[in-house]
Amino acid sequence: MKKNKINLVCIALTVFMTICSKNVLAQNSKTEVAYPGVQFKMAKVKEPIIPKNTVNIKDFGAVNGGTVLNTKAFADAINAVSKKGGGKVIIPPGVWLTGPIILKSNIELHAQAGALIQFSPNKDLYPIIETSFEGLNTWRCISPIYGKNLENVAFTGKGVYDGSGQVWRMVKKGKLTESQWKSFVASGGVLNDKKESWYPSEQYFKAATSGNADQNVRLDLKTKEDYQAIRDFLRPVMVSIQNSKRVLFDGPVFQNSPAWNIHPLMIEDLIIRNVSVRNPWYSQNGDGLDVESCKNVLVENSSFDVGDDAICIKSGKDKDGRDRGVPCENLVIRNNIVYHGHGGVTVGSEMSGGVKNMYVANCTFMGTDVGLRFKSNRGRGGIVDNIYITDIFMTDIPSQAISFDLYYGGKSIAETLAEGGNKINTTVVPVDEKTPQFKNIIIKNITINGAYQAVFLQGLPEMNLENIAISNLTVKAERGFSIIDANGIKISNAKLDIEAPNVFEIYNGKNLSIKNTEFNSTSPKAVSINGEACKNIELVSTQNSDFSKKTVIGDNVPKEAVKF
Repeated sequence: MKKNKINLVCIALTVFMTICSKNVLAQNSKTEVAYPGVQFKMAKVKEPIIPKNTVNIKDFGAVNGGTVLNTKAFADAINAVSKKGGGKVIIPPGVWLTGPIILKSNIELHAQAGALIQFSPNKDLYPIIETSFEGLNTWRCISPIYGKNLENVAFTGKGVYDGSGQVWRMVKKGKLTESQWKSFVASGGVLNDKKESWYPSEQYFKAATSGNADQNVRLDLKTKEDYQAIRDFLRPVMVSIQNSKRVLFDGPVFQNSPAWNIHPLMIEDLIIRNVSVRNPWYSQNGDGLDVESCKNVLVENSSFDVGDDAICIKSGKDKDGRDRGVPCENLVIRNNIVYHGHGGVTVGSEMSGGVKNMYVANCTFMGTDVGLRFKSNRGRGGIVDNIYITDIFMTDIPSQAISFDLYYGGKSIAETLAEGGNKINTTVVPVDEKTPQFKNIIIKNITINGAYQAVFLQGLPEMNLENIAISNLTVKAERGFSIIDANGIKISNAKLDIEAPNVFEIYNGKNLSIKNTEFNSTSPKAVSINGEACKNIELVSTQNSDFSKKTVIGDNVPKEAVKF
């Protein structure tokens, strides 16, 4: 009898342990699918944990009105709550003029509706520090909002952060209305010889037009003193948070930044949601959000209207980026709207540490220069891999709706097209650690209602774009597809309303297939294929689009390379 009781207890324990084990497995399984539709394993992004302590900047002497500098009041409020282990710093309605806000761990800046945090235009308040900009290690003026080596940081509320970018940036006359240009010229500053660009100071002008500059970074300078001599040129990003964990942006408006707007660098567990990011359309390097070398990222339910790329994914530039070796990985970008910008969602061009596991869904781009923008060039290195993009809606795109450009030269696509467009480059160079690679990218459920060109895909002769699948595509555009130095491109279920007679231009395409695709061109040259590297190209006709009768194959294309 005793044995039977013992056996029953053992069986009961076994059943209990099995149920517990199944529950644990179920919980783990739920963790892996925290974001529906994501096709890679990704745990839910962790939110910051902020203690319940609360202070108000008015209790530390902050004065409303925009004329009294409140830098000390912000610092004292942050220090006071930090001494208690952290908490919420309330910024009430009002205009609060301040210098840099230096963050600490376990701090939530809560800008209430009606609060405007106006960063002082006095550049003397922003000392230069060692940092990273444009993916390079360098010296810049400290950011208006700055933090490094932190945990648990949050920006909440419906207030507005304004970076006074107008005193920092140069501007081009061609980007302004006549009255805007007159206003800048009347404010002082310096014009270049052709009187087509305005610079905020003589120091800025000399720094920008002399020496060895890589876009906005002077490569010829070595010491802090060297950089101090051109400090007007060293305009900062507005929000810089580096080497930190659990960072949240939820609610505020961030606008008018000196350079990039929000720049999270090497953050683990980053959430950006319900924010509005704005910059004047003419703002040079006026990016919206630059997520660099971050892991576990959620960007959702936000809007962007900026002067450069809107949502940018980066991981360092050239040797500095490769030496850092920290990729951007595990990103979910969904339910966002982009108005003006050079790119809606952009990868690169600083991607030397790589980008992997990125999911983009249900985003709308209205009038952005480019919709989905991937860019790099020789010298970068880095691998962009495992990218999933779905349900993207675009209208009135003035250049390329989907663009992969491995010859990016630092100019917008509009500027590139104005100079004669993207050209085929047949020069092959050896593959090494400096060779960028883009592969394994799925793009589906895309609507393009108005664009100069639907799709531009250009790899390198020595490192082709590889395994890019585009499906369920509805397009109305002036031009169709350019596919250059690409391997494994698959296009299916596409309906193309293209104005130009030539719908597909293919150069050195390998293992390429176009299936179940309809286009309205009646031209016998709707498809042109050239390049001696062409191989295994399959064009499957539909009832309305007969590829075999509308394809011109160049003399340099190997026999049997194209099949209908």
